[in-house]
Amino acid sequence: FQRTDPAVIMLVHDGSEHCVLGRHARFPPGMHSTLAGFVEPGECLEEAVVREVKEEVGITVPLERVRYFASQPWPFPASLMLGFHAECDCLPLTVDEAELVTARWFHRDELLSSPEDENLSLPRRDSIARRLIEAWLHGEA
Repeated sequence: FQRTDPAVIMLVHDGSEHCVLGRHARFPPGMHSTLAGFVEPGECLEEAVVREVKEEVGITVPLERVRYFASQPWPFPASLMLGFHAECDCLPLTVDEAELVTARWFHRDELLSSPEDENLSLPRRDSIARRLIEAWLHGEA
């Protein structure tokens, strides 16, 4: 069998009107996306979500507030992206600058009204990151 590395991708939100999006240096200008990372050996998927959120933006998501959403194969480098919604309080972020250029809480209205330009854009429509965001934007999370 081929080796497939599991990775978690998650939209962190406050259960109401705000979600966390981050920006990697490799992203096109203005693009912000969900948080993500690889699952470590011996770690369950939900634990990986909690760990990655803590590492990347410094907030703690309660394990019981992590919910599976969907998956998407990611052929390079042979990964399987496992999507989650993670709910927590809207607390100040501490961005790990080795991981992200920036991250912040976005209001639902800000994302819904974005013209998707070089100031603010979301991931491609066929990506699981975009599906996570769209589900939350339209009350399906």
